[in-house]
Amino acid sequence: MDEAATGWRSALRRVLPAMLVILLIGSLAALLYNAGKASRDHERALQEQRRSLEVIALARAFDAKTARAEVTLARYVISLDPDTGRLFQDQWRTAASQLKQMSYVTRESQWQRPNVRELEAAFAQRGKTLSEIGLRTTYDQKMAALARFHQAGKSEDLRHINLLLDRVIQAENARLRERSLAVSLAGDRTEWVGKTSRLVGLVLLVCVLFALWLANAAYNERRKAGRQAEDEAARADRLEAAVAARTAELSSAYEQLKKETAERAVVEENLRQMQKMDAVGQLTGGIAHDFNNMLAVVVGGLELAKRKLRLKPQEASRHLDNAMEGATRASALTRRLLAFARSEPLLPRAVDPDKLVTGIAELIDRSIGDQITVDFENAANGWRIFVDQHQMENAVLNLCVNARDAMDGRGRLTISTGQVHLAAQEIGECAEGEYVRLSVADDGCGMTPEVLARVFEPFFTTKPVGKGTGLGLSQIFGFVHQSDGEIRIESAPGKGTCVHIYLPRRISEEGDEPADTLDAEREAVMHPPTRILVVEDDPRVLNQTMAALAELGHLPVACDHPSKAARLLMSHRDIGLIMSDVLMPEMTGPEMIRTLPAAFAHLPVLFVTGYAGDIAESADFGGHEVLRKPYTLLALAHALSSALSGSHHPGTAAAAE
Repeated sequence: MDEAATGWRSALRRVLPAMLVILLIGSLAALLYNAGKASRDHERALQEQRRSLEVIALARAFDAKTARAEVTLARYVISLDPDTGRLFQDQWRTAASQLKQMSYVTRESQWQRPNVRELEAAFAQRGKTLSEIGLRTTYDQKMAALARFHQAGKSEDLRHINLLLDRVIQAENARLRERSLAVSLAGDRTEWVGKTSRLVGLVLLVCVLFALWLANAAYNERRKAGRQAEDEAARADRLEAAVAARTAELSSAYEQLKKETAERAVVEENLRQMQKMDAVGQLTGGIAHDFNNMLAVVVGGLELAKRKLRLKPQEASRHLDNAMEGATRASALTRRLLAFARSEPLLPRAVDPDKLVTGIAELIDRSIGDQITVDFENAANGWRIFVDQHQMENAVLNLCVNARDAMDGRGRLTISTGQVHLAAQEIGECAEGEYVRLSVADDGCGMTPEVLARVFEPFFTTKPVGKGTGLGLSQIFGFVHQSDGEIRIESAPGKGTCVHIYLPRRISEEGDEPADTLDAEREAVMHPPTRILVVEDDPRVLNQTMAALAELGHLPVACDHPSKAARLLMSHRDIGLIMSDVLMPEMTGPEMIRTLPAAFAHLPVLFVTGYAGDIAESADFGGHEVLRKPYTLLALAHALSSALSGSHHPGTAAAAE
């Protein structure tokens, strides 16, 4: 028994050192492993904390920059200042770079990547919307740009961007809390290792000291991380305060901007009025002369016809024809003036450039004065262009006025048309094909290369203050490009200026002929005698209309006030058509038609107006036929035929005179 105990103790003494060594090595290895793992976890947690704080800072900076860019765009839409537009573009690109940096920082965060991708898509969509607003503003579509900006302020993509930013920040805050917890857990684990090592005793003193060193190092790192976190939090608070201060500053700037906008609107209205008065002053003398000549023909012809009516009826008929021709010329001049003022509907159609230039020759003469000689060289030879005729006339007249100013009111102006064949991109972005070239050349002062490089910039002008807005050539540039054409200017100081407009040739097709030509060639469709209610407040016009309808074989019923129309319809059940003036006291013609009882809603209506601007408001007429004063019996017959047959061709009756 004693031998067995002695052997057991001897074996234990031999094994114990090895066990102690193994225990020491295992303890040291376990301590080193746990300490290393705690250090790595701690460092990883700190890196995640720094990344989360960086993402939060980028998100807040991105939010502030996009808000500032949108406010800058608002200033640009209202002020039309190109520098403000460029400032908006710089701010928007800065916001895009911040978003790109945020995407790079979160490239390894699988839980954050969907939010950032969705934010990038929403930001791109928002950028397209704001770019469209900026483009409208650049081409002087201010009211459309303001309306679009107002809609964009309430759009879902803006709220979506704010929601995504909040989601990114909230996700990073949640991640930050998780990392802080991980740092705390790593410190606790290190402390547990230290407590365990102290129980080993003196044999594991080296391990205990090493563990204490690791614990101290971890504690210092944690304190450092805590200070860094406090610094980042303080920096975030300062950023938030700066954003709040900037928001308050932007709100104040917005209020000031609204005040400046109101003042600018008053100034712009005064400027437009000055320009209108200037144009009226240029045209008044020539127009008054032409109208007096036409009225002299009308009055003289009627007076001579009255004298010759009984004794020489054939000669009286000739005088009446002369009077009718004078009245027709006066009506045509009025129509051209209203067309130039853009009071009529604006639609592109096939236009003969030679006829267009010849048709506005009188307006050009009245606008540039008698001291300038105008030469016309028409060589389009039947080639047509597809443009808005009124805008084209306005562009040519604007170029002529610019040439007049360049020649200081005295010189020679040449307006020419021609046929050219262009290769692909030979002139700007023009495709290969046949083009009509319209040129306006003067022998004025010319332009330097510096001025020539900026002539198409909005608001750029070399004229004195109050003499020009700097929008004429920029509007012509936009119109030509919308018509798939190009514009080129050749100029040199002292050698004059020549402006070339290239527009693609329009191959004639059925339906290209102007409506007035088609209507003039079409015979009136005569309907059986119809009882017609004539609503007209002017007694002279009412009597003339009654006589004209009777001459066409119809049965007119007079109504001198729109309030009497319903009562007359009730008393004359056989009325088959309502012929009404547009502008009348108390209510307009369309308003009268809308207030009639439902029992008369089936009756066809023919509106008559002496103001060409009414025709543009086609929505007010409800699809009914419109006839413009003054009109001939043939034009009246065409209008009655269209109204009674139920076919409506906008502008047909107006052009038939």
